[in-house]
Amino acid sequence: MIVVAKIGTSSVTNARGEIDKASIAKLCKEVAAVRAAGHDVVIVTSGAIGAGLPALGLGGAKRPRDGVTLQAVAAVGQSRLMQVYDEELARHGLVAGQVLVAPLDFRERSQYLHARGTLARLLDLGVVPVVNENDTIADDEIRFGDNDRIAALVAHLLGAEVLVLLTDTEGLLTADPRLDSSASLIEEIVEIDHVLEGIAGGAGSARGSGGMASKLAAAKIAAWSGVRTVIAAAHRDGVLTDAVNGESGTGTLVQPHDRKLPSRKLWIAFAVGASGTLVVDDGARRALLGGKASLLAAGVTTVEGSFDENDAVEVAGTDGAVFAKGIVRVSAATAKDMAGRRSAELPDGVPPYLVHRDDLVVLP
Repeated sequence: MIVVAKIGTSSVTNARGEIDKASIAKLCKEVAAVRAAGHDVVIVTSGAIGAGLPALGLGGAKRPRDGVTLQAVAAVGQSRLMQVYDEELARHGLVAGQVLVAPLDFRERSQYLHARGTLARLLDLGVVPVVNENDTIADDEIRFGDNDRIAALVAHLLGAEVLVLLTDTEGLLTADPRLDSSASLIEEIVEIDHVLEGIAGGAGSARGSGGMASKLAAAKIAAWSGVRTVIAAAHRDGVLTDAVNGESGTGTLVQPHDRKLPSRKLWIAFAVGASGTLVVDDGARRALLGGKASLLAAGVTTVEGSFDENDAVEVAGTDGAVFAKGIVRVSAATAKDMAGRRSAELPDGVPPYLVHRDDLVVLP
């Protein structure tokens, strides 16, 4: 069994933003226990920026907000963060291997497959990969992201059985405990819907960039990968072992779907960002929802955005609601020229479809 364990900034740093070595030591001890039970483990960790702030005297109220400075802080903090993982895993006879990833590693299919090969080989060698976002160059992720989605994508590309998202709360609660003292733990989720996403809310802690909403989004990716997800408290004794063993009450369990998306379509749906939108008429929408049709030029009413051939685009209905996503076969300029035209009306050499059915996924 392959287990992916993600731990957030708020769980690996203290209130001053400094690395909490005791928290990392606890995680590494539990990783060792899971390894001893015969499972492979990948750690996805946050904390590079939080670790770098104290070293530069920029903690607390002095925390910078501009992206360039945060990238520099991450460069200082990453080595300090990794040193702690090296030392704590070594106490249990384990070797850590640093893996830094950026959005490009998941956007480009060849990079995506290369990342899978590298991580798989590390596991073959008995290494515990310690994955972190490459904050030094991934400016978009510093502004908007966190490692939850990366952890879900890593779980997918490795074919993991379990994704454990460790945080500073016991799981998804029925309400925000800061506002409602009667909030209780939701122990199991079969389907993530808008109601649950509304409960999850948005912002996380002051030190972290995520929150419960990003964890539910990651759990949704994992569910369509056939991966069981557990959202649980990092400080809970034995949390990783209990999550792997499926112990009741460990946290919030998000069940995997019975129907998994194929690897390529999951990559299209969740890993690659969209560069534009194709608005289609009702007939084209019905055909695409049937799952066996390509998006023909005749069904496209509007082309939005600037994209090139082989970029990802969203597909929306006349109401503006996005219902599918795919890899487009032509540029935006060519798509605008093709829109609304039947196949017989297109110039020779131009494909009759903008998105082939093999490259299109109806979004779950």
